[in-house]
Amino acid sequence: MATRGNKSQSGKGKQQPPKPPEPSADELQRYYRDMLLIRRFEERAGQLYGMGLIGGFCHLYIGQEAVVTGVQSLLTETDSVITAYRDHGHMLACGMDPKGVMAELTGRRGGYSKGKGGSMHMFSVEERFYGGHGIVGAPAPIGAGLAFAHRYRDDGGLCTCYIGDGAVNQGQFYESLNMAALWNLPVVYIIENNKYGMGTSVERASATTELHQRGRAFEVPGRAVDGMNVLSVREAGYEAVQHARNGNGPFILEMKTYRYRGHSMSDPAKYRSKEEVQKMREEHDPINQLRQRLLDDGVVTEDALKEVDREVKNVVTEAADFAQSSPEPDPAELYTDVLAEA
Repeated sequence: MATRGNKSQSGKGKQQPPKPPEPSADELQRYYRDMLLIRRFEERAGQLYGMGLIGGFCHLYIGQEAVVTGVQSLLTETDSVITAYRDHGHMLACGMDPKGVMAELTGRRGGYSKGKGGSMHMFSVEERFYGGHGIVGAPAPIGAGLAFAHRYRDDGGLCTCYIGDGAVNQGQFYESLNMAALWNLPVVYIIENNKYGMGTSVERASATTELHQRGRAFEVPGRAVDGMNVLSVREAGYEAVQHARNGNGPFILEMKTYRYRGHSMSDPAKYRSKEEVQKMREEHDPINQLRQRLLDDGVVTEDALKEVDREVKNVVTEAADFAQSSPEPDPAELYTDVLAEA
């Protein structure tokens, strides 16, 4: 079994983490478009929720786009993804059709779960996306199971398991870390630390706030990352992915990010000031940071970026139109997909 832990990262003989190849101009533009698609999609989802076209809960990903965009850029067609309930951005980053995602949000037959899953419970086996889970901490053990499947099948794949900062205080997270480390499973646990678990700050909820160190008891290495910078995410993600793919077991990435909206659409977010949110938008917005780099490096022009914005808005408009025109599920669907024959 390969040696795990941070031993090689401290003291003499410290090894530098592996670095990904420099992103090409085309890759940088793709990251920009992917993040912008998530942002515009979520903005429209918020509008549809306000119009009463989306029922139940709806958790928007606005502000956190760099996390999933950076990590997913490193994966292969063999790898699997699982996340919690703030999941729309993850679906889009996995290549799922915006029309199918929006249709599911509105509970329509054309949705990925035939309109029966809603915002928090979508799946796409074809895109290796295994949810969307509403139970806090639930992705951790399921992610370990997906990683076990990769190892059992010896397919060279790994699982990226996204969870929130509130979920790392759940017992099942530690049970999963223990099993993943014990069995040397290829899983990368990505903690999206947006500073507030529902309305409670990390400082009030966690005795230790360095969440990337939560795996030390099991010799699982971790790293804190600027989750508002897609290139920082990509660099740290490369280290974690290589670690897991090369048979060294699990890795923890703590993405220090921020959500601009409330925990869900029903959350007025009065536990933080408007000035705090505005400061993050002005100084750390992931899309604006990459946009400025593209312009400064002469990769694209202002007109080219405006064209990308127009194209993305058209994609989102088509998704919203499809969702609203798609029929609702037949009542008989209540009795389908509830049992799988073994």
